[in-house]
Amino acid sequence: MKIYAVGGAIRDTLMGLPVHDIDYVVVGSSVDEMIAKGFRPVGKDFPVFLHPETQAEYALARTERKTGQGYKGFHFYADPSVTLEQDLERRDLTINAMAQEVNADGKQFGPIIDPYNGQEDLAAKIFRHVSSAFSEDPLRLLRIARFAARFPEFRITDETMTALKTIVQSGELNALSAERIWQELARGLVASKPMHMFQILLNTGAAKPLLPNTLTTKLAEEPFREGLIEHYEASGTSLEERCAITLMDLSAPEIRSWAECVRMPIEVRDFSEIFSDLRGLLNKYEESAYQSVDILAWFNRADVWRKPDRSQALLNLAGKIGFNVSVLVAAMRNAQALNTAEIIAGVGAQDRSNGERIGSAFEAARLAAITAVVQP
Repeated sequence: MKIYAVGGAIRDTLMGLPVHDIDYVVVGSSVDEMIAKGFRPVGKDFPVFLHPETQAEYALARTERKTGQGYKGFHFYADPSVTLEQDLERRDLTINAMAQEVNADGKQFGPIIDPYNGQEDLAAKIFRHVSSAFSEDPLRLLRIARFAARFPEFRITDETMTALKTIVQSGELNALSAERIWQELARGLVASKPMHMFQILLNTGAAKPLLPNTLTTKLAEEPFREGLIEHYEASGTSLEERCAITLMDLSAPEIRSWAECVRMPIEVRDFSEIFSDLRGLLNKYEESAYQSVDILAWFNRADVWRKPDRSQALLNLAGKIGFNVSVLVAAMRNAQALNTAEIIAGVGAQDRSNGERIGSAFEAARLAAITAVVQP
């Protein structure tokens, strides 16, 4: 048996990028031999094993045949007779279809094995699919879109773009799990140029089945895309910020609906919804004086009393993309500085066990604190 490092680890090494994870392929072995050598089987769909010491994943070289819908609709054939070249042929892009042998100490050695000219495409900064089997896996469209966001200087060949459109036209995007859709979109959102991912989705027709309708419509407008790019560059690269910026033209109910469809993490969903409400508040009073009651409503929505750090992050993000939030920040700090003991003491003794009465006292005190800032 021989072991090879494959895929992204080879690509990133050649590009001078840090390598965080290495995929290993084992050629000339079998399930029984791997188990006998101490590897622990963990693969559900095809033979994958954990190394007995490093716990790294090792997969037997395999071929595949399309048997059903979606990225799971394949029959895999793993056998000692499967060659490295056959295994590499089933990969998505030529730049991900390279390998290098690994010795007993886990060190890579020898020449780069590159049967599909991945090094040439890497030098030319080209995304090119390996084989006609590429369009059988709908997940690959999202992967290429995400790669476009990570490597914005690369271009997609006309043939590969046609293959991506074939995936959309097949209807197989509907077979993707919500979790995988979100996983790929999230990775693209925190990459260097998220708009490149959205542009691929637009150009292939994949935006409509994958993204919220309002966002798809907006993305078709060049001024919106240009504004979004500016906001991405002005903000940080956290998933919460990138997602909130992307969805800020949507209403909170629209965000909630899509978040449920793609199984968006709750904290990311909430951040996006509350930021959408904040943007609505800022737009409403762009040219007029704030109403204290509306500010208090957003403070309660954001739960500035129990989650001050998140509230500050929301206001900071609005400031970074060009909104004037100085009044809201001052009002928040003034309301947060209230002495809770004094508020409770101001409630009649007979009502201090009445939660509704206490809550009303806090609301009144907070509203007064906000008004002191808004209407000094």
